Amino acid sequence: MRLVSILCVTLSLLAGFAEAQERVDLELVLLADATGSIDDAEIRFQRQGYATAITHPDVLAAIAQGLDQRIAVTYVEWGNEFSQEVVVPWTVIDGPASAEAFAGALLAEPRKAFGRNAIGSAIDFAHNLLDTNAYEGFRRVIDLSADSANNWNGIPISVARAAALQADIVINGLAILCRRGCSGRPVTYDLEAAFAERIIGGFGSFVITADSDTKFADAVRQKLILEIASPDSSQPPIVRVTAR
Repeated sequence: MRLVSILCVTLSLLAGFAEAQERVDLELVLLADATGSIDDAEIRFQRQGYATAITHPDVLAAIAQGLDQRIAVTYVEWGNEFSQEVVVPWTVIDGPASAEAFAGALLAEPRKAFGRNAIGSAIDFAHNLLDTNAYEGFRRVIDLSADSANNWNGIPISVARAAALQADIVINGLAILCRRGCSGRPVTYDLEAAFAERIIGGFGSFVITADSDTKFADAVRQKLILEIASPDSSQPPIVRVTAR
């Protein structure tokens, strides 16, 4: 009888926790590169690109087409294995007002993270944020931006990636290739191919790139729309947004 009582209490607590979670169409962690190759001007450039994209009418229209018509988003900057910093905490985006509030908070904060690439640790940090938030999303996505696919310290990418995929978390990528507003393409390997091989994963996952700083916000906007919309298994793994 005591065992039955304990089981009933446990089930009741779990049911209460589930009821307390807020339903959203998507839980999205934006993991932005803040490593040593990204200077303060580029940090600002990246944030402005995300602020412009999240408030764009096309992104808001994509959110409005969801079953719950809302997504939960957090913005994190990452550096070395000890430097993953939440810039904007979990925020529900359900229309222009909440999108503008998210954008304003993003642009107001100082730089948070520093150090040499620890992509695996960044993915692990994002995984934990998804597991411990107050939302219940139909889909969970980690979106990693970086100008390199190298992992110099911390958790191996393969280990963090496998754990996320095992938990039904999709990992997408934004390969930072622009020359003036950000640091440029690696010269010794194909960055998009490295993302596709080592980092992204899950149903409909992709890496999106922009070949100029003027197209960065366009790339971010397209990426957000693809992530908010239902995933498509026919989506190519590498999407390029080219300068016109």
